[in-house]
Amino acid sequence: MASRRQERVSEMLREELSLLISTELTDERLADAMVNVTDVVVSQDLRNARVYVEHALPPESTRSVLQALGHAGGYLRQSLARNLSLRYIPELTFHLDTSSERGRRIDELLNTIAHDIPPSPQP
Repeated sequence: MASRRQERVSEMLREELSLLISTELTDERLADAMVNVTDVVVSQDLRNARVYVEHALPPESTRSVLQALGHAGGYLRQSLARNLSLRYIPELTFHLDTSSERGRRIDELLNTIAHDIPPSPQP
């Protein structure tokens, strides 16, 4: 379970990274990607952060989007150091957030089940 400090740092990082990625990065691999930072999970020692992102490009572009973000990691850390007052700026690792895709799949399965089950007889 995350401590209150971890949660606060995670939220600060999520907000700042969302802003930096959308306004500061000019990598061509991110053009038209509309990258959205959905979550940041910070380690207990606040030195590592897993950044979960979604993008608007086709699934085959995911690898290049994550590579572009990883390539910009040093710049993003420098910008975070300038903009936030944290003792340690965590190492950033970027990961694709698949929660919306999983939710969509669960909805499809539930709809399929609902259509397959006959209605119960009325008393």
